[in-house]
Amino acid sequence: MPFPEGFLWGAATSAFQVEGSPLADGAGASIWHDFAHTPGRVANGDTGDVACDHYRRYADDVVLMARLGLSAYRFSIAWGRVLPEGTGKPNPKGLDFYRRLVDALLAQGIEPMATLYHWDLPAALQARGGWLNPDSAGWFADYARTMFDALDDRVPHWLTLNEPWVVTVAGHLQGEHAPGHRSLYETPRVAHALLRAHAAAVSAYRTVGRHRIGLAVNLEPQHPASGDAKDLAAAARRHAFINRWYLDPLFHGAYPPELEDIFGADWPGYTAADLAGLPGTVDFLGVNYYSRGVVRDDPADWPVRAARVRQDDRPHTAMDWEIYPAGLAEILLWIKGRYGNPPVFITENGAAFDDPPPENGELQDAQRVDYLRRHLLAARHALDQGVDLRGYFAWSLFDNFEWAYGYTKRFGLVHVDFATQRRTPKQSARFYRGVIHARGDNPDSGE
Repeated sequence: MPFPEGFLWGAATSAFQVEGSPLADGAGASIWHDFAHTPGRVANGDTGDVACDHYRRYADDVVLMARLGLSAYRFSIAWGRVLPEGTGKPNPKGLDFYRRLVDALLAQGIEPMATLYHWDLPAALQARGGWLNPDSAGWFADYARTMFDALDDRVPHWLTLNEPWVVTVAGHLQGEHAPGHRSLYETPRVAHALLRAHAAAVSAYRTVGRHRIGLAVNLEPQHPASGDAKDLAAAARRHAFINRWYLDPLFHGAYPPELEDIFGADWPGYTAADLAGLPGTVDFLGVNYYSRGVVRDDPADWPVRAARVRQDDRPHTAMDWEIYPAGLAEILLWIKGRYGNPPVFITENGAAFDDPPPENGELQDAQRVDYLRRHLLAARHALDQGVDLRGYFAWSLFDNFEWAYGYTKRFGLVHVDFATQRRTPKQSARFYRGVIHARGDNPDSGE
């Protein structure tokens, strides 16, 4: 059976990963600009200075999206492009870029979905304490209101934050992402600040907005490596740490109790009053799904004590992530059961592989075709089981700047030659175009 009428078929990107020109036309630097320009932080010394040059090539890129048959495009807004200092007077040229992008999408019949924050905090705000500053929720709400005023008449779906767990853990606990901190003390406080910022932006939206707003979280099932009680407990801890940390407060008004065990003396001890403004702030949920975790108890795994166990007999992507399509249906059904079946979009799903270079204007990426086909079948299964699934966004539209990996990992449906900026749709793009044309009637049927 085809997917429902009105189901959104899209692809996703983020500003810092594709736009390039991070300081053009009065834009302010972001923490990722500074991080990438710090020696040793990013593979090969790569930066986002050019990326996919989408800031200058967006019009042609939108035409390409239309040729691929996309009915929706999820992009993010660079906060510092709009507010160079993070607060204060907007930069007209920055706002105009996003107005032109949205107008170009609508002219091609492509529905825009805008993400307000995809990890690129203005460097000026980081200098004032970043997310640890108690004023950060207000900063974010003011920025969000600027964007609502500029674009809400044309943007029907908004996301406040992309993967706050990654901002928190990769950025403030592991130090692998900007701003590069390693602090157990900071981590839960940044997480709470992000939730407060989300709620403040939603409150602002509900005074002026006319559509729907949510946030996108990265989720993955956590399976015990064995039936041993310690491994079962380890899987439950990591499940709380990854999947429930943000959703329990937003839907149930409480943090998972396992977090106090994980953070120990560094847990802030938030009360119900601290979380009172969070429930009811999600009109829809974005789910970013890539893989699952298989974990065993390991006291040396700091701080969760739940080490991942590689499944050597299973296929993996170039990121060394296990390919596990059944986990997508599993996590969607878990959301349905635990949180009352909210409207859901799969806002990211895709894979990096070691693609060959284009040959005669074509690139064969059969592994990615198989990955997409199998995950779309899993999404169809979730729909059949009653999940309120509204759309699917492949990650990513383009090969792009893959954060600390620089340009060494390629997720795109479209190959980008970073020396020439030539775009080459891959076999997977042709496959996806066929799926969209048939409304997903039979994603197992090939191209």
